Amino acid sequence: MKKAREPTHKKGKQSYNSLKKSGASLADIDIGDKNDIGTFNRVARKYKVDFAPRIDKSTDPPKWVVFFKAKDDKSLQSAFNEYSRIMLKHKVRKPSMLEKLRNLRELAKTPLTPARNRNRGGIEI
Repeated sequence: MKKAREPTHKKGKQSYNSLKKSGASLADIDIGDKNDIGTFNRVARKYKVDFAPRIDKSTDPPKWVVFFKAKDDKSLQSAFNEYSRIMLKHKVRKPSMLEKLRNLRELAKTPLTPARNRNRGGIEI
């Protein structure tokens, strides 16, 4: 007689219905846009978090919502700590090169006041 196999469980990124079938309670988080899904995907795989991304089309512009579950709360907590740290790091904006050039152009337009050369007594440029 053959033994019945135990139902297999998907890991990582999956559909919402397959995540719901596994029986665990689901939680969700709002993610900004599609570019942030890739970052979340990397972090979730690292910490073995099962998740299902969905588009919430009721808002304008549509937002991504991620439903997730994990074996323990500790892996979930560490995954979200790392994801939030990465996203905060991306939010810090450096000035672009064009902005730097505009600032330097403005500085070049202002006349410099001549300073005295203390060693020779002449005017320093």
